Amino acid sequence: MEDLPLRVGVLDIGSNSAHLRVADLAPGNPPLPVRSVKSAVRLAEATDRHGVIGRPAVGRLIAAVREAAAAAAALDVDELVPFATSALRDAANRDDVAAEVRAATGVALGFLTGEQESRLTFLAARHWYGWSAGPMLLADIGGGSMELAYGAGRRPEIALSLALGAGRLTRHHLPPRPPVRKRTRKALRGHVRSVLAEATTELGERPAPVRAVATSKTFTQLARLCGAPKAKAGPYRERHIDRRDLHGWIPRLAELPDAERARLRGVKASRAHQILAGAIVAEAVMDVLGLDRLAVCPWALREGIFSHRLDELAEGRAPGLFARV
Repeated sequence: MEDLPLRVGVLDIGSNSAHLRVADLAPGNPPLPVRSVKSAVRLAEATDRHGVIGRPAVGRLIAAVREAAAAAAALDVDELVPFATSALRDAANRDDVAAEVRAATGVALGFLTGEQESRLTFLAARHWYGWSAGPMLLADIGGGSMELAYGAGRRPEIALSLALGAGRLTRHHLPPRPPVRKRTRKALRGHVRSVLAEATTELGERPAPVRAVATSKTFTQLARLCGAPKAKAGPYRERHIDRRDLHGWIPRLAELPDAERARLRGVKASRAHQILAGAIVAEAVMDVLGLDRLAVCPWALREGIFSHRLDELAEGRAPGLFARV
Protein backbone atom coordinates (compact mmCIF):
# COMPACT_ATOMS: atom_id res chain seq x y z
CA MET A 1 0.00 0.00 0.00
CA GLU A 2 2.89 2.39 0.71
CA ASP A 3 3.92 2.17 -2.95
CA LEU A 4 0.50 3.22 -4.21
CA PRO A 5 0.12 6.85 -5.30
CA LEU A 6 -2.06 9.22 -3.34
CA ARG A 7 -4.93 10.56 -5.44
CA VAL A 8 -5.44 14.25 -4.65
CA GLY A 9 -8.04 16.65 -5.98
CA VAL A 10 -7.32 20.37 -5.89
CA LEU A 11 -10.44 22.54 -6.18
CA ASP A 12 -9.48 26.11 -7.04
CA ILE A 13 -12.28 28.66 -6.65
CA GLY A 14 -11.24 31.81 -8.45
CA SER A 15 -12.82 34.96 -9.81
CA ASN A 16 -14.36 33.31 -12.87
CA SER A 17 -14.46 29.57 -12.31
CA ALA A 18 -14.25 26.65 -9.92
CA HIS A 19 -11.67 24.27 -11.30
CA LEU A 20 -11.07 20.77 -9.96
CA ARG A 21 -7.87 19.07 -11.01
CA VAL A 22 -7.20 15.49 -9.90
CA ALA A 23 -3.73 13.95 -9.98
CA ASP A 24 -1.93 10.90 -8.59
CA LEU A 25 1.02 11.82 -6.38
CA ALA A 26 4.01 9.63 -5.62
CA PRO A 27 7.28 10.92 -4.13
CA GLY A 28 10.00 11.20 -6.75
CA ASN A 29 7.54 11.62 -9.62
CA PRO A 30 5.68 14.57 -11.10
CA PRO A 31 1.92 14.79 -10.52
CA LEU A 32 0.14 12.40 -12.91
CA PRO A 33 -3.02 14.11 -14.23
CA VAL A 34 -6.23 12.11 -13.94
CA ARG A 35 -9.10 14.48 -14.72
CA SER A 36 -10.10 18.13 -14.82
CA VAL A 37 -13.59 19.55 -14.13
CA LYS A 38 -14.37 23.23 -14.56
CA SER A 39 -17.53 25.26 -13.90
CA ALA A 40 -18.23 28.97 -14.32
CA VAL A 41 -19.02 30.81 -11.07
CA ARG A 42 -18.32 34.46 -12.07
CA LEU A 43 -17.86 35.62 -8.48
CA ALA A 44 -15.99 38.80 -9.32
CA GLU A 45 -18.62 40.23 -11.63
CA ALA A 46 -21.32 39.41 -9.05
CA THR A 47 -19.60 41.34 -6.26
CA ASP A 48 -21.13 44.74 -5.54
CA ARG A 49 -19.29 47.94 -4.56
CA HIS A 50 -19.59 46.97 -0.90
CA GLY A 51 -17.75 43.70 -1.54
CA VAL A 52 -20.82 41.49 -1.17
CA ILE A 53 -21.20 38.49 -3.48
CA GLY A 54 -24.77 38.30 -4.82
CA ARG A 55 -27.19 35.43 -4.38
CA PRO A 56 -27.09 34.12 -7.98
CA ALA A 57 -23.30 33.74 -7.76
CA VAL A 58 -23.57 31.93 -4.41
CA GLY A 59 -25.97 29.50 -6.08
CA ARG A 60 -23.53 28.96 -8.96
CA LEU A 61 -20.71 28.38 -6.46
CA ILE A 62 -22.70 25.79 -4.50
CA ALA A 63 -23.60 23.96 -7.72
CA ALA A 64 -19.96 24.00 -8.86
CA VAL A 65 -18.63 22.71 -5.53
CA ARG A 66 -21.30 20.01 -5.45
CA GLU A 67 -20.31 18.90 -8.98
CA ALA A 68 -16.62 18.89 -8.08
CA ALA A 69 -17.22 16.88 -4.90
CA ALA A 70 -19.25 14.31 -6.83
CA ALA A 71 -16.52 14.03 -9.47
CA ALA A 72 -13.86 13.60 -6.77
CA ALA A 73 -15.90 10.86 -5.10
CA ALA A 74 -16.45 9.07 -8.41
CA LEU A 75 -12.70 9.13 -9.03
CA ASP A 76 -11.92 7.73 -5.54
CA VAL A 77 -9.94 10.80 -4.53
CA ASP A 78 -8.06 10.22 -1.28
CA GLU A 79 -7.78 13.91 -0.39
CA LEU A 80 -9.77 16.87 -1.62
CA VAL A 81 -8.08 20.26 -1.19
CA PRO A 82 -10.71 22.96 -1.78
CA PHE A 83 -9.56 26.56 -1.57
CA ALA A 84 -10.63 30.04 -2.61
CA THR A 85 -8.46 32.90 -3.82
CA SER A 86 -9.05 36.65 -3.74
CA ALA A 87 -12.59 36.91 -5.17
CA LEU A 88 -14.08 34.99 -2.24
CA ARG A 89 -11.29 35.59 0.26
CA ASP A 90 -11.74 39.37 0.08
CA ALA A 91 -15.55 39.38 -0.08
CA ALA A 92 -17.41 41.14 2.74
CA ASN A 93 -19.71 38.12 3.13
CA ARG A 94 -17.00 35.50 2.68
CA ASP A 95 -17.66 33.67 5.96
CA ASP A 96 -21.39 33.48 5.33
CA VAL A 97 -20.81 32.19 1.79
CA ALA A 98 -18.29 29.59 2.97
CA ALA A 99 -20.67 28.44 5.70
CA GLU A 100 -23.49 28.12 3.18
CA VAL A 101 -21.28 26.12 0.82
CA ARG A 102 -20.32 23.78 3.63
CA ALA A 103 -23.92 23.29 4.74
CA ALA A 104 -25.07 22.55 1.19
CA THR A 105 -22.16 20.38 0.00
CA GLY A 106 -20.23 19.17 3.03
CA VAL A 107 -17.08 20.80 1.60
CA ALA A 108 -15.13 23.12 3.93
CA LEU A 109 -13.28 25.76 1.92
CA GLY A 110 -9.78 26.81 2.82
CA PHE A 111 -8.43 30.28 2.08
CA LEU A 112 -5.01 31.01 0.65
CA THR A 113 -3.42 34.30 1.51
CA GLY A 114 -1.90 36.25 -1.35
CA GLU A 115 1.58 35.45 -0.06
CA GLN A 116 0.77 31.74 0.01
CA GLU A 117 -0.43 31.96 -3.60
CA SER A 118 2.83 33.61 -4.56
CA ARG A 119 4.99 31.05 -2.75
CA LEU A 120 3.11 28.03 -4.06
CA THR A 121 3.13 29.27 -7.65
CA PHE A 122 6.86 29.93 -7.40
CA LEU A 123 7.31 26.36 -6.13
CA ALA A 124 5.44 25.04 -9.18
CA ALA A 125 7.61 27.04 -11.58
CA ARG A 126 10.78 25.89 -9.80
CA HIS A 127 9.68 22.26 -10.11
CA TRP A 128 8.97 22.80 -13.81
CA TYR A 129 12.21 24.55 -14.76
CA GLY A 130 14.55 23.02 -12.18
CA TRP A 131 17.80 24.43 -10.89
CA SER A 132 18.98 25.46 -14.35
CA ALA A 133 16.60 28.41 -14.09
CA GLY A 134 18.95 29.97 -11.52
CA PRO A 135 17.65 33.01 -9.64
CA MET A 136 14.08 33.19 -10.86
CA LEU A 137 11.41 35.88 -10.98
CA LEU A 138 7.75 34.86 -11.14
CA ALA A 139 4.72 36.95 -12.15
CA ASP A 140 1.11 35.74 -12.00
CA ILE A 141 -1.92 37.87 -12.91
CA GLY A 142 -5.19 36.63 -11.49
CA GLY A 143 -8.67 38.11 -11.47
CA GLY A 144 -8.39 39.88 -8.12
CA SER A 145 -4.66 40.05 -7.41
CA MET A 146 -1.23 39.78 -8.97
CA GLU A 147 1.56 37.77 -7.39
CA LEU A 148 5.30 38.33 -7.71
CA ALA A 149 8.05 36.14 -6.28
CA TYR A 150 11.83 35.96 -6.50
CA GLY A 151 14.42 33.49 -5.30
CA ALA A 152 17.38 31.27 -6.12
CA GLY A 153 16.13 28.24 -4.15
CA ARG A 154 13.04 26.05 -4.05
CA ARG A 155 11.23 28.64 -1.94
CA PRO A 156 11.14 32.33 -2.79
CA GLU A 157 13.07 34.91 -0.83
CA ILE A 158 10.46 37.53 -1.73
CA ALA A 159 6.74 36.80 -2.18
CA LEU A 160 4.27 39.60 -2.89
CA SER A 161 0.57 39.87 -3.60
CA LEU A 162 -0.77 43.13 -5.04
CA ALA A 163 -4.32 44.32 -5.77
CA LEU A 164 -3.61 44.39 -9.51
CA GLY A 165 -5.80 41.56 -10.77
CA ALA A 166 -7.16 41.96 -14.31
CA GLY A 167 -10.79 41.64 -13.24
CA ARG A 168 -10.45 44.04 -10.32
CA LEU A 169 -8.78 46.73 -12.47
CA THR A 170 -11.34 46.31 -15.24
CA ARG A 171 -14.20 46.92 -12.82
CA HIS A 172 -12.59 49.85 -11.03
CA HIS A 173 -10.61 51.66 -13.75
CA LEU A 174 -12.05 50.93 -17.19
CA PRO A 175 -15.38 51.82 -18.80
CA PRO A 176 -18.00 49.06 -19.13
CA ARG A 177 -17.66 49.01 -22.92
CA PRO A 178 -14.85 49.79 -25.37
CA PRO A 179 -13.41 51.81 -26.89
CA VAL A 180 -11.08 52.75 -24.05
CA ARG A 181 -9.56 56.17 -24.54
CA LYS A 182 -5.82 56.68 -24.48
CA ARG A 183 -6.00 58.92 -21.41
CA THR A 184 -7.93 56.20 -19.54
CA ARG A 185 -5.31 53.62 -20.44
CA LYS A 186 -2.58 56.04 -19.42
CA ALA A 187 -4.23 56.63 -16.05
CA LEU A 188 -4.52 52.88 -15.40
CA ARG A 189 -0.94 52.29 -16.46
CA GLY A 190 0.18 55.07 -14.10
CA HIS A 191 -1.73 53.49 -11.22
CA VAL A 192 -0.23 50.06 -11.90
CA ARG A 193 3.30 51.44 -12.22
CA SER A 194 2.90 53.39 -8.98
CA VAL A 195 1.82 50.29 -7.04
CA LEU A 196 4.60 48.21 -8.58
CA ALA A 197 7.30 50.81 -7.99
CA GLU A 198 6.41 51.06 -4.30
CA ALA A 199 6.09 47.30 -3.76
CA THR A 200 9.14 46.08 -5.67
CA THR A 201 11.90 48.17 -4.12
CA GLU A 202 13.45 45.08 -2.51
CA LEU A 203 13.28 43.19 -5.80
CA GLY A 204 15.33 45.91 -7.44
CA GLU A 205 18.10 45.33 -4.91
CA ARG A 206 18.51 41.65 -5.81
CA PRO A 207 20.64 40.20 -8.63
CA ALA A 208 18.88 40.13 -11.98
CA PRO A 209 16.98 36.87 -12.51
CA VAL A 210 18.42 34.30 -14.88
CA ARG A 211 14.88 33.41 -15.87
CA ALA A 212 11.74 35.55 -15.66
CA VAL A 213 8.59 33.43 -15.66
CA ALA A 214 4.89 34.16 -16.10
CA THR A 215 1.98 31.89 -15.19
CA SER A 216 -1.83 32.15 -15.18
CA LYS A 217 -4.57 32.21 -17.80
CA THR A 218 -4.01 35.91 -18.43
CA PHE A 219 -0.35 35.49 -19.36
CA THR A 220 -1.07 32.31 -21.33
CA GLN A 221 -3.70 34.07 -23.42
CA LEU A 222 -1.50 37.12 -23.93
CA ALA A 223 1.33 34.87 -25.09
CA ARG A 224 -0.97 33.17 -27.61
CA LEU A 225 -2.18 36.58 -28.78
CA CYS A 226 1.46 37.53 -29.38
CA GLY A 227 2.11 34.41 -31.45
CA ALA A 228 2.95 31.61 -28.99
CA PRO A 229 2.02 28.02 -30.00
CA LYS A 230 -1.48 26.71 -29.34
CA ALA A 231 -2.21 24.66 -26.22
CA LYS A 232 -2.60 21.50 -28.32
CA ALA A 233 1.08 21.80 -29.26
CA GLY A 234 1.77 20.44 -25.78
CA PRO A 235 3.28 21.77 -22.54
CA TYR A 236 6.89 21.30 -23.66
CA ARG A 237 6.73 23.81 -26.51
CA GLU A 238 8.46 27.03 -25.55
CA ARG A 239 6.12 29.97 -25.07
CA HIS A 240 7.05 33.53 -24.25
CA ILE A 241 5.85 37.13 -24.30
CA ASP A 242 8.00 39.94 -25.69
CA ARG A 243 7.31 43.38 -24.28
CA ARG A 244 7.45 44.98 -27.74
CA ASP A 245 4.76 42.63 -29.11
CA LEU A 246 2.55 43.18 -26.07
CA HIS A 247 2.89 46.95 -26.32
CA GLY A 248 1.59 46.83 -29.89
CA TRP A 249 -1.54 44.93 -28.90
CA ILE A 250 -2.75 47.29 -26.17
CA PRO A 251 -4.20 50.06 -28.40
CA ARG A 252 -5.79 47.41 -30.63
CA LEU A 253 -7.47 45.68 -27.69
CA ALA A 254 -8.68 49.06 -26.42
CA GLU A 255 -10.68 49.63 -29.62
CA LEU A 256 -12.32 46.21 -29.89
CA PRO A 257 -15.62 45.22 -28.25
CA ASP A 258 -15.59 42.04 -26.18
CA ALA A 259 -17.15 39.94 -28.95
CA GLU A 260 -14.36 40.85 -31.35
CA ARG A 261 -11.66 40.38 -28.72
CA ALA A 262 -12.99 36.85 -28.22
CA ARG A 263 -12.34 36.11 -31.89
CA LEU A 264 -8.63 36.84 -31.49
CA ARG A 265 -6.27 33.91 -31.11
CA GLY A 266 -5.98 32.74 -27.54
CA VAL A 267 -8.61 35.06 -26.06
CA LYS A 268 -11.54 33.25 -24.46
CA ALA A 269 -14.97 34.84 -24.37
CA SER A 270 -15.15 34.54 -20.58
CA ARG A 271 -12.01 36.66 -20.19
CA ALA A 272 -12.32 39.00 -23.17
CA HIS A 273 -13.65 41.86 -21.04
CA GLN A 274 -10.53 41.88 -18.82
CA ILE A 275 -7.79 41.08 -21.34
CA LEU A 276 -6.96 44.78 -21.85
CA ALA A 277 -6.33 45.35 -18.14
CA GLY A 278 -4.29 42.15 -18.05
CA ALA A 279 -2.15 43.37 -20.95
CA ILE A 280 -1.60 46.76 -19.29
CA VAL A 281 -0.49 45.07 -16.05
CA ALA A 282 1.77 42.61 -17.86
CA GLU A 283 3.49 45.39 -19.83
CA ALA A 284 3.90 47.52 -16.69
CA VAL A 285 5.47 44.61 -14.80
CA MET A 286 7.98 44.06 -17.59
CA ASP A 287 8.70 47.78 -17.85
CA VAL A 288 9.13 48.45 -14.12
CA LEU A 289 11.26 45.35 -13.58
CA GLY A 290 13.32 45.85 -16.75
CA LEU A 291 12.22 42.65 -18.51
CA ASP A 292 12.13 42.34 -22.29
CA ARG A 293 10.75 38.79 -22.30
CA LEU A 294 8.79 36.47 -20.02
CA ALA A 295 8.79 32.69 -20.39
CA VAL A 296 5.31 31.23 -19.91
CA CYS A 297 5.24 28.28 -17.51
CA PRO A 298 2.47 25.67 -17.94
CA TRP A 299 2.47 24.94 -14.20
CA ALA A 300 0.86 27.38 -11.78
CA LEU A 301 -0.93 27.49 -8.42
CA ARG A 302 -2.67 24.10 -8.53
CA GLU A 303 0.58 22.38 -9.46
CA GLY A 304 2.22 24.28 -6.62
CA ILE A 305 -0.26 22.71 -4.22
CA PHE A 306 0.47 19.26 -5.67
CA SER A 307 4.19 19.95 -5.26
CA HIS A 308 3.66 21.07 -1.66
CA ARG A 309 1.73 17.89 -0.90
CA LEU A 310 4.48 15.80 -2.52
CA ASP A 311 6.97 17.43 -0.17
CA GLU A 312 4.76 16.52 2.78
CA LEU A 313 4.51 12.91 1.58
CA ALA A 314 8.27 12.64 1.13
CA GLU A 315 8.81 13.97 4.65
CA GLY A 316 6.03 11.89 6.21
CA ARG A 317 3.99 14.94 7.21
CA ALA A 318 0.21 15.17 7.35
CA PRO A 319 -1.48 17.74 5.09
CA GLY A 320 -1.55 21.15 6.72
CA LEU A 321 -1.86 23.87 4.13
CA PHE A 322 -5.09 25.57 5.16
CA ALA A 323 -7.12 26.57 8.13
CA ARG A 324 -10.62 25.35 7.34
CA VAL A 325 -13.73 27.44 7.73
